Amino acid sequence: MSTQNPADVAASYFGALSSGDVPAAMALLSADVVWHQPGKNRFSGDHSGVGGVGALLGGMMEVSTGTFQLAVTGPSMVNGHMVAVPVRFTGTRADQSMDMAGIDLLTITEGKITEVHLFSEDGAAEDLFWGRA
Repeated sequence: MSTQNPADVAASYFGALSSGDVPAAMALLSADVVWHQPGKNRFSGDHSGVGGVGALLGGMMEVSTGTFQLAVTGPSMVNGHMVAVPVRFTGTRADQSMDMAGIDLLTITEGKITEVHLFSEDGAAEDLFWGRA
């Protein structure tokens, strides 16, 4: 498998996440990756670098008491260096739960994920789940 092929890089990234191998997933991010988190909640906005993305994902796991999960729900769609992946993400916290579809759009350059744009099926429900800081 060529790690230069954007579809292969995306498959490796989501495979690592689904198996719980966060270090392997993070290793596929460019050092200067930019992650665009949608919405109007404590995690919304742009997060830069592997450290910034790691802090974001760690915060999501903390708020969801370790229940946040992401699963690929369909085939990847490739357009040059961009790969769109249909996903379903879930989590629970206190008396709230979240279960919705989304699209993760990865930009992949020279075998590394350089940019991530996320799209949520129900932004208002996601905002309510994550809450304000």
